[in-house]
Amino acid sequence: MAENLPSEVVAEYKEAFDRVDTNGDGKINVQELGAMMKAVGKNASEEELKMLIASVDTDGDGAISFEEFLQAMAKMNNKDNKEGMLMAFQAFDQNGDGHITMEELKLVMSKLGEQLTQEELDTMIREADLNQDGKVDYEEFVRILSEK
Repeated sequence: MAENLPSEVVAEYKEAFDRVDTNGDGKINVQELGAMMKAVGKNASEEELKMLIASVDTDGDGAISFEEFLQAMAKMNNKDNKEGMLMAFQAFDQNGDGHITMEELKLVMSKLGEQLTQEELDTMIREADLNQDGKVDYEEFVRILSEK
């Protein structure tokens, strides 16, 4: 499944993976995953983090390699996998009101180490916002991710 990803997508995933792999060992461990989850406003117990890792840890070493990460991302990109998209949407929807606002997008991207200009944020919202209400609902979020 990961083999079908375009090289530019793989490069984007590698950049994201490397940002989370703070110790640079080529694997995402429980501590690194926990820090990333906190950065997007989700507090997970160590047990939950271990379960999350186990769900994609095909070699059973207790960490996520880049290949395992790629496979998980490919599954998330599968249009049939609504659960993965819902989890991603909820990470951005900080107040849980069912919409991603400009402020929420800016906050989460900042926590992930992405300092976007107002113009970049405007473009992201505008491209996803089909009904032009200035925010992105779940259906719009799924549509824009499915197009990528």
